[in-house]
Amino acid sequence: MLNPENIDDCLKPGTIINSDHHDVIKYANDALDGSESSDREKAVNLYLKVRDDIRYNPYLPFYRPEHYLSSNVIKNRTGFCIPKAGLLCAVARACGIPARIGFASVKNHLSTRQLLEYLGSDLIVYHGFTELWIEGKWVKATPAFNAELCLLHKVPPLEFDGLHDSIFHEFNSEQKKFMEYVAIHGVHHDVPVELIVNEWEKAYGRERVLKWIAMSEDTVNGRDFTREDIV
Repeated sequence: MLNPENIDDCLKPGTIINSDHHDVIKYANDALDGSESSDREKAVNLYLKVRDDIRYNPYLPFYRPEHYLSSNVIKNRTGFCIPKAGLLCAVARACGIPARIGFASVKNHLSTRQLLEYLGSDLIVYHGFTELWIEGKWVKATPAFNAELCLLHKVPPLEFDGLHDSIFHEFNSEQKKFMEYVAIHGVHHDVPVELIVNEWEKAYGRERVLKWIAMSEDTVNGRDFTREDIV
């Protein structure tokens, strides 16, 4: 098993974070304009590409490895926080930047009525983020919410400079509480799908998770997160 604490291991492809796939390599190359002279500059452009090109959707299928496969995320152009964080890992590794995926639990104070009903809680368990090895240190990046979605929620799009941790804003532009980090669950070389689903069953209940699976298989149930009622 590859070690997420080992820098060299964090350059190697995973089964799900398939950084050696030709579509991932092409996507990474397309994100760069050739002017980047450092890993930091590359990481910033890769982050922006994943953040805004992959539309956020929390209602996608989630219980099989292929639901998180980085090459599939590119093909579908949509994902929630974990597939998007995994994709950023993949394109970073494809460009020679060590990367790993991390997880946290966050309280979402500015959600939608429909998402709160879906989760049965304002707590998002095992929210995914990316850590990139840049200039001798691990730096957090959170590409989950595309810029268009942020504007709807009156939150500035989350920027990343490659030097400082980029995590969710505590408040939105109207100074209302937005995201609150309540627990960090560690880092992994690849997406631990079985662990994530097990933790969701513990947090939300097995019956609710089974209901999510049924809903997600209903042609992604036609739900459009951007049209939901913000609370």
